[in-house]
Amino acid sequence: MLLRTFLALVGLAELLAPRRFVDFWMRLATKSDDVEPRRWVYTVARLEGLVILLWLLTRGDDEPGEAVAVTAET
Repeated sequence: MLLRTFLALVGLAELLAPRRFVDFWMRLATKSDDVEPRRWVYTVARLEGLVILLWLLTRGDDEPGEAVAVTAET
């Protein structure tokens, strides 16, 4: 549940504010302020956010790994 919430927030950030999202990570990844990503990077970030959100919305809750029920018979 926590991972889904985190992914939803990342997807929304990339979809709604791709420039701020990419620029934040570029500042962390580079030491120089002279680096400028190409214009298409922001479009790809927006598409990535859309894909993440669509994946979360279409994914069922019955997928393995979400919740595991353990029963013991004695």
